[in-house]
Amino acid sequence: MNSITDTQIQEALIAATFEAGKVILDIRQKGFNEKLKQDGSPVTLADQLAEEILLTTLARLFPEIPVIAEEAVAAGEIPTINDRFFLVDALDGTKDFIAGGDNFTVNIGLIEQGLPVFGIVYAPDSGRLFVGGVDIKPWQAIMNCRKKLREITDKKQLRVRAFEPAKALAIASHSHRASKTDKWLEKQKFSKVKPLASSLKFCLLAAGEADVYPRFSPCMEWDTAAGHAILCAAGGKLTGLAGEQFLYGKVEQEIPFLNPGFIASGGWR
Repeated sequence: MNSITDTQIQEALIAATFEAGKVILDIRQKGFNEKLKQDGSPVTLADQLAEEILLTTLARLFPEIPVIAEEAVAAGEIPTINDRFFLVDALDGTKDFIAGGDNFTVNIGLIEQGLPVFGIVYAPDSGRLFVGGVDIKPWQAIMNCRKKLREITDKKQLRVRAFEPAKALAIASHSHRASKTDKWLEKQKFSKVKPLASSLKFCLLAAGEADVYPRFSPCMEWDTAAGHAILCAAGGKLTGLAGEQFLYGKVEQEIPFLNPGFIASGGWR
């Protein structure tokens, strides 16, 4: 069985995210149409083709591990999971992508015993790459997928920052911001709030560029798994709204893999 801690395995997964990023940017440049899925969320050709790249790579490297991927699930393809499975969102932040923004990401997360143990988050537009997990020192770098050949530069370790009230910065969802989130932020007296799309919110916490990310509206497990793993590896934390452990593989519920609200934090507690 291949190990996620193997350097060559990680390189292969990073290479797949690079290729997915190239496809996403290429489709954006050429122009595209979007359509709505049954749940009302948008999907584009970029979502679908990028996911194919990731699924092909995961099937080759880890044929024994089930993969739960957003567009495959939307098409009714939901494999039976066990204690170890991948969660994939090949284009997280589709709304921002459609609107011409730059806060969309490619996400691969590995779950073991209900907990995230590895994550890759890649933002194709900015080139920011984030990697980390259990027994894997978290790091960030630049990987410019506008170039023909893959090159990783500016590599540095990730670490959450110590909380300083005078410099406190909260991050909130750009397109899924619930009124309960605003009330929580007001109660905690966060005067600086940055709206942001996609799993980049977790990564900014991990990089020590922000302090907390509250979310009171639901999302899906593939939206959080990769970023959750990276944040924890960098010394951060993600819990349910009441402080409970945040687990994955929630299939015995009305909407499988639906997440409740949560609080993600760096140095803030």
